Amino acid sequence: MPIKTTKALTSKGVRMMMDAGISRARELGIPVTIAIVDAGGHLLMLERMEGGRFHTVHSATTKAVSASSNKRPTSSTGAQGQSLDVLHALGLALAAGPQNWTPIGGGYPVLVDEECIGGIGVAGGDQKQDGEIARFALKSIGAQWE
Repeated sequence: MPIKTTKALTSKGVRMMMDAGISRARELGIPVTIAIVDAGGHLLMLERMEGGRFHTVHSATTKAVSASSNKRPTSSTGAQGQSLDVLHALGLALAAGPQNWTPIGGGYPVLVDEECIGGIGVAGGDQKQDGEIARFALKSIGAQWE
């Protein structure tokens, strides 16, 4: 058949993820920014908590877009899972467009039944904290990230 049926994030699902992520960030005492995008990398929701630094808006959005595009968590590894040194990571970010790819952890794809329906990016804590918040948000809707 020439037409494919696809899943998509709903407004309710996006709100559930955002509320869960913000709740977890508050528990950790970290003012973060959370960005959620659809499968095409288009912004669905963004929230910068009070006290969150303004540069985290760009970081969170780029993490979400990168995770959705690559269908895997953001990290400093290449498409084949190889470790990237700083020069290669910067080169890849410049080649893809700095708004489209980042080697910084904290971005996760939203996977449902092995289909990528979006991405979430968290910025404001360290990479471990950002990742914890993002995974907590994903669990709130029963999505996977790996």
